[in-house]
Amino acid sequence: MRYQHQRFPFVRPPDLDGRGVRVPVLIVGAGPVGLALAIDLALHGVKSVLVDDGDSVSVGSRAICWSKRTLEIFDRLGVADRMVEKGVTWKVGRLFHRDKEVYNFDLLPEPGHKHPAFINLQQYYVEEYLIDRARDFPELIDLRFKSKFVGLTRRADGVTAEIETPAGRYKLDTDWLVACDGVRSTVRALLDLDFVGRTFEERFLITDIEMKAGFPSERWFWFEPPFHVGQSALLHKQPDDIYRIDLQLSPEADPDIERRPESVRPRIAAMVGDRPFEIDWISVYTFQCRRLERFVHGRVVFAGDSAHIVSPFGARGGNGGIQDVDNLAWKLAAVLDGRAPERLIATYDEERIRGADENILNSARSTSFMTPKSSMERIFREEALAMAATEPFARRLVNSGRLSLPCSLDGLSLQSDDDGFEGGLAPGNPCVDAPIVDPLGNRAWLLDEILGDFLVLSFGHPVDVPDGVAQLTVVAGPADCADGHTRVQDVDGLTARRYGGIPGSAYLIRPDQHVAARFAKPTAGKIGAAMERALGKEAA
Repeated sequence: MRYQHQRFPFVRPPDLDGRGVRVPVLIVGAGPVGLALAIDLALHGVKSVLVDDGDSVSVGSRAICWSKRTLEIFDRLGVADRMVEKGVTWKVGRLFHRDKEVYNFDLLPEPGHKHPAFINLQQYYVEEYLIDRARDFPELIDLRFKSKFVGLTRRADGVTAEIETPAGRYKLDTDWLVACDGVRSTVRALLDLDFVGRTFEERFLITDIEMKAGFPSERWFWFEPPFHVGQSALLHKQPDDIYRIDLQLSPEADPDIERRPESVRPRIAAMVGDRPFEIDWISVYTFQCRRLERFVHGRVVFAGDSAHIVSPFGARGGNGGIQDVDNLAWKLAAVLDGRAPERLIATYDEERIRGADENILNSARSTSFMTPKSSMERIFREEALAMAATEPFARRLVNSGRLSLPCSLDGLSLQSDDDGFEGGLAPGNPCVDAPIVDPLGNRAWLLDEILGDFLVLSFGHPVDVPDGVAQLTVVAGPADCADGHTRVQDVDGLTARRYGGIPGSAYLIRPDQHVAARFAKPTAGKIGAAMERALGKEAA
């Protein structure tokens, strides 16, 4: 592979010498999901131990498409700038049927956002940047490589884990264990838990190739291309002159034969034409759309692929996992520091199961459209593709992977609404970014000001808030904070339009940048009651 893998040494933990202490959170699995959780917890002041049986970042590009919402989360964690600088930015997708372009689409047609619709960046780079960031918290994140999770004993107040290392085994007591150990989760196996859902017969061949080519930074998807007759294909550009190619295989294809370089090379040559290329990585995967029935099992919590798996079309796997821990970290922190009851963690189960089910539904529909099982399904696909070239309504019927969007939590238990509020963002939705001018006169972004804890976002002028709750006021004119209230200036009125903010209205924003409540006529009492509800307490 072109990417040079750094090896991380095993460091003897104090637990092997009888000097270990109970930790608030043990995270199993140092992929993007586990690393992001450790960093998010550290930003909330929570200590964690993260164990992984490997000694490097992932092999192969794996997850490559990172969505705007996920980049906003990574920005809060401190790695998005590095990712965007290295990654390939794109927002245009093109869809082909046989040798003709059917239509194209723009995923971010409206300006005024800090982050692009998507970037393509290999998972090994994301893990590298997250590991570097984790090392900024030496007192809060204990990252242990070559440390294999092999056993657990559950109790009402925590878990005792057993870890195997090159220097021997040890036991570690923790208040909470979070399994981020992927599709083949050891934690899930030890608890004898299984996924429910559907496994499809179809397989896809993933190949990363290195080549010099002038292909634009776009997503190209083909139905029945001339270079891969009767099947589907996908092309994505990555950094370092690496291109991701996905090729659909027939159900009877032998994966062991298909992944051999001598089998792969003719397929790739037929696609990219008469230009030299080198194979960087090969994998074969089977479509799966499945999840655990519950993500929370006492003091053991599942996140990412250990909790749910989807087919990769639509970029819903890695993005869904990062959105899992965005939801979970602040809740664990609130419970551990006594600000919220333990039942708050049950709302992670409620909210992220909705997200997983939304991803599974879209993924299953994509798979069915790409691999029709009957003559009627094939006729439907043919007609939809034929009409999509000229009829906008038909484009909604074409499904080559509905690309990842943030999940709305509207209507779930933690949200509350003021009936007098019109327009804007409903409770449960993630905040939308917009350009602002900060009190120092610098151009900035709204989400950069919404970090870490509960925040009241008010419009026009400050409103009464409960003691200790931060407030940010969006105004039309120059910003200042001379009276102790932080104001930011709305650039071109975009913030007010996107939030439906009129003078005197306000939002209560959760630590994960989701709307907890909104108020046409806010009072400190209303805001306090909404915050109690958002923390899983009884409303006042």
